Amino acid sequence: MSYVTTLIAPQPAPPVVTPPLSAGRVVGLIGLGMWMLLAVSLVYMMVSNWDTSKFVHYGPRYLSGLWVTLTLVAISITCGAVLSIPIAFARMSSNRLLNAVSYGYVYVFRGTPLLAQIYLIYYGIGSFRAEIDAIGLWWFFREAWYCALLSMTMNTAAYQAEILRGAIESVPRGQIEGAKSLGLPPSITFLRVILPQALIVALRPYGNEIILMIKGSAIVAVVTVLDLMGQTRYTFSKTFDYQAYLWAAIFYLAIVEVMRHIWGAAEARLTRHLKR
Repeated sequence: MSYVTTLIAPQPAPPVVTPPLSAGRVVGLIGLGMWMLLAVSLVYMMVSNWDTSKFVHYGPRYLSGLWVTLTLVAISITCGAVLSIPIAFARMSSNRLLNAVSYGYVYVFRGTPLLAQIYLIYYGIGSFRAEIDAIGLWWFFREAWYCALLSMTMNTAAYQAEILRGAIESVPRGQIEGAKSLGLPPSITFLRVILPQALIVALRPYGNEIILMIKGSAIVAVVTVLDLMGQTRYTFSKTFDYQAYLWAAIFYLAIVEVMRHIWGAAEARLTRHLKR
């Protein structure tokens, strides 16, 4: 048996090696400096050009537009989530007719711009006023708010259907086979085994879709909906002050940032059992 009789003398810590200043780091530092300079310039211009009278006069309009934006996004996301469920199941169906119809719906609404869809619903369907009035739906299609809500709902339903379908199909086949071996009925298997795992996979894509809808909702202003961007356009038409759009950008950035933190906290809470 051997044993140590002497200890190694303490050694100094190894010197810190500073990486050489490469071209990539130089470009990155220059870019970061330019962004910081731009941010400081914007803050300086906002402070130096601050006009209290404009803030008092047009501030309530921004809050009103913010409420319209949040309402549109919340209702369209909720209705789109409900509509996406049958579309997703139709996409996974073995029935060729259901599969073809749902595929066509998803293909059209994901492949065309939301702006074009709003124009087609607001101006296109409005061209058939007599026919729409005959079935008693003109009260709906004559209002720009309802048309914007319908177009946003149908658009996000197509995206959410694909998110849900992909999440469900990502669950390993062995989970279903294991549930069958335990004698679980298909409904319980889906609700207790497949759906919880699928929703965890779909959490982040759903959050991204909500953020995209918040930013995409700005285009409803083109059909006279006075959302946040609509009120911004009105303010700019009266003041010709570029800060009107700058404040709108700050509002949108704040909404997205709040939504990102809320969704991140929810995701961390729901997936806490997956972390080691």
